[in-house]
Amino acid sequence: MSKQIQYSDEPIGEPSLVTDFLPSPEELSLRKKNTKITISLSSESVEYFKQQAEIHHTQYQKMIRQLLDEYVSQQKSPAR
Repeated sequence: MSKQIQYSDEPIGEPSLVTDFLPSPEELSLRKKNTKITISLSSESVEYFKQQAEIHHTQYQKMIRQLLDEYVSQQKSPAR
């Protein structure tokens, strides 16, 4: 680093509290209980998820599971 940082005595203003939006370590370490099932899906759907999983460097089964979990969460929501 060749350039020196020059500090000033300028006021920085009032600090504001930012709400913590990240899950706690406990929440991250808890794994949901999964139930293994056998399901038949269309080849087109499976191929789509496999392609997307490759793009996003994840597992296609995990993407399908997250999609279903999100759907269930929305259906259970009282705001419907």
